[in-house]
Amino acid sequence: MTNKLENVRNIGISAHIDSGKTTLTERILFYTKRIHAIHDVKGKDGIGATMDSMELERERGITIASAATFCQWQGHEINIIDT
Repeated sequence: MTNKLENVRNIGISAHIDSGKTTLTERILFYTKRIHAIHDVKGKDGIGATMDSMELERERGITIASAATFCQWQGHEINIIDT
């Protein structure tokens, strides 16, 4: 992890319902190797999205509470808020 401010990026993802916010976050986490598998937001695979931690979120395929996470990419520390 880096402590240099110029290498820190803060990203908030917000948009209309069902526009792919959590799907985008899942892909970012997967491609930066923060998670090892991409799971369906709607929970069709029985697991649900990593960012949707509440059981109701996983059952309904919607984000109820905002979630924060981080990843690293090309020397940058990226903080993400998924709404």
